Amino acid sequence: MSKKTHIDIDYTAKLARIALSDEEKAKYSEQLDSIIGYVEKLEELDTSDVEPTAHPHPVSNVWQEDKVSSELSVQEALKNAPAQRDNMIVVPKVVD
Repeated sequence: MSKKTHIDIDYTAKLARIALSDEEKAKYSEQLDSIIGYVEKLEELDTSDVEPTAHPHPVSNVWQEDKVSSELSVQEALKNAPAQRDNMIVVPKVVD
């Protein structure tokens, strides 16, 4: 009843906005298929008696207290921005 899942490497590379050679596509496609295979293997485990959890060990609050400190000016914040408009950073559209 195992269903073989295959990653569309061309679509994945397009979403990641990376150019891959044919050799890289073959390599990464094989690696991603291997990862999917491991996930499918994990799905075979009976976890009905396992409590859902976000972490395998206890987690404590690691946030530091909010304290006002020196502010970054708009000019300082924008100085390394590749593109800016109306005191904002312009980024490429990421959602089709």
